[in-house]
Amino acid sequence: MPEYELVTVYSPQIPDEELPQALERLHSFVTARGGEVKAVDHWGRRRLAYPIRKFNEGNYVVTQLALDAPRVAELEANLRISEEIIRYLLVRTDA
Repeated sequence: MPEYELVTVYSPQIPDEELPQALERLHSFVTARGGEVKAVDHWGRRRLAYPIRKFNEGNYVVTQLALDAPRVAELEANLRISEEIIRYLLVRTDA
């Protein structure tokens, strides 16, 4: 199963105490499709280099995961429509 690194920037409107629930929704999406979340690194709230959707800061989270290639398109579609996530980057790491 291919491995990926997912960097997500969550909206600063999500309170810090509700961020673990948002992360759990993403992780359950991955595991429900046969994937595996290997590691999570929460960088915290940081200032953005430029405004995104009129936000000047966001919560950065880096997730290491394994997911079948056909399921990656579903994951990206879910990330794109999520209102909690203002930006993401998904990179394959085991090439």
